[in-house]
Amino acid sequence: MASSTRIFGNCCRALRAAAKTSAVTKTTATVTVTKARGRPNGILKPQPVSPALGKFLGTKEASRTDAVKKVWEYIKTHNLQNPANKREIHCDDKLKTIFDGKDKVGFLEIARLLTQHFQKAT
Repeated sequence: MASSTRIFGNCCRALRAAAKTSAVTKTTATVTVTKARGRPNGILKPQPVSPALGKFLGTKEASRTDAVKKVWEYIKTHNLQNPANKREIHCDDKLKTIFDGKDKVGFLEIARLLTQHFQKAT
């Protein structure tokens, strides 16, 4: 009986130690999230856009995520997805100005084609 209590006691100590390290991990994760919310960086940072994309979006600067969201919103409202192949988008005249005059664009190409419309920060 003493040996089973001893094993049980060791197991509880290991669990308590794991709980302490997970509490520390949560604290550091909270600090990291707070830092990220301060000022937008990377793809969330508003940048100046080309005149063609600015005309489409209605603004002179936008973040990359907002630009992709608005393009998708336009595609959905104007029903430009191919019904047989949802990954394919049929471009109308307004989208052709942004997508280099292509008639069809794959949904994975959208972000790559929009990259040329964002001016690089110096």
